[in-house]
Amino acid sequence: MSAGPILFLDSGVGGLSVLRAVTAKLPDAPIVYCADSAGYPYGTKGEAEVSARVAGLLGRLAERLDPALIVIACNTASTIALGYVRPVLDVGVVGTVPAIKPAAEQTATRVIGVLGTDATVRQPYVADLSARFAGDCTVLKHGSAALVAAAEAKLRGEAVDPAVYRGALDGLLNQPGGERMDMVVLACTHFPLVEAELAAVAPRPLRFVHGADGIARRCAHLLRETAWEGPKPEGRAIFTGGIEGVAPLAPALQGFGLTRIEGL
Repeated sequence: MSAGPILFLDSGVGGLSVLRAVTAKLPDAPIVYCADSAGYPYGTKGEAEVSARVAGLLGRLAERLDPALIVIACNTASTIALGYVRPVLDVGVVGTVPAIKPAAEQTATRVIGVLGTDATVRQPYVADLSARFAGDCTVLKHGSAALVAAAEAKLRGEAVDPAVYRGALDGLLNQPGGERMDMVVLACTHFPLVEAELAAVAPRPLRFVHGADGIARRCAHLLRETAWEGPKPEGRAIFTGGIEGVAPLAPALQGFGLTRIEGL
């Protein structure tokens, strides 16, 4: 029997940045992308709500799709809910966590920024990563819901005011030590989708790092003995809030290999 698909979950389209890296490593894998549009955005919600929603939704999707692997393609959901879902699902689950370790390894100034959602940057998990891997660095943190919305708007083909990108960076640069920051961890999967826009408004060259490539390597390792037989099926994008209003996203979704769009 051929193996099931790789299932990706995010509240919106940010997880497409992870899907892109994974499918580059595993081009033959069938893919299903779930945007929990009924629960969007996760980054402004409380921990209890996010953990309950993610666990319940993944349980339903795992039963329905029988995936070979689940990727929580969202930093907020991963830092909050990963510990809840792994013990209760009979399938491997790969999470997305801020790339603080590689940032600390590459910084020359020993000042790094963590740009994520409000929910992600306040998590003890992020503080623990900073203590373990960036103990000799100044770690600046800033949450930006506006930048999440900007990434969603970009994929819908809408114009975004550059002030949104400047404001997100200023949230880091204007903190004490921000003048020495040389690395920015994009700690929300939406943010690599607008990395070029962030770089364009930066007052000086900054290096951006995120975890998509590391997730792709992990997925390839876990699925190294998995065989998908027959023609690759059509990539599916599932929206929990239904498909009304999703049409503007269709061209972008197709660019990521998701040609079948459906509601849940």
